[in-house]
Amino acid sequence: MQPRIPRQQADEQPVGPRPDSDARLSAELAAVVSGARRRAVRDGDRQIDTAHLLHSLLEYDPEARAVFGDGPGLARLLGYLVQRSIGYGLRWQSSVEDSGAVPVVTEAEGLSPLAAGAMEDACERAARRGGEPALGVDLLAAIVVDPQARAVEVLLRAGLDPREVLARVEHLPAGSGWGGPWDASNR
Repeated sequence: MQPRIPRQQADEQPVGPRPDSDARLSAELAAVVSGARRRAVRDGDRQIDTAHLLHSLLEYDPEARAVFGDGPGLARLLGYLVQRSIGYGLRWQSSVEDSGAVPVVTEAEGLSPLAAGAMEDACERAARRGGEPALGVDLLAAIVVDPQARAVEVLLRAGLDPREVLARVEHLPAGSGWGGPWDASNR
């Protein structure tokens, strides 16, 4: 009997530093990346992509989740993300998420080029704030800016505008969780 959860072979294991052990990440964001890695392995994907990161942000980071509120927009978004693991994302399994708009970051093995670029962008956002570790909302802002990102495709399918998500993140009060509801129907 085959195990239900696919395992990576030794030659498929990410080589080099693990992105979730990066000292530039907050503990919460490191947990998000670890969760995205587990999701990618469970789904049989070779790399963590931006949709894995988005799903993990909603699962592990209350501040990133609060950007979406508790309305039907969040429910639709979670529905699409769950469907990815049961078939919606199967067409992505044999392809690499790469828009060509960002340079490939070779030191972040195990991440798609877009996801690796988003991780770097999140760390740069944090550095501009004064050098504190990158937060989940930094990563959320970074994954919604590239129209070729799988996370953006999922947002659009759920009826959410990535530009509005970015605007919500940009207007978060520094250091405090934004708790106001937001939904695409509230535009």
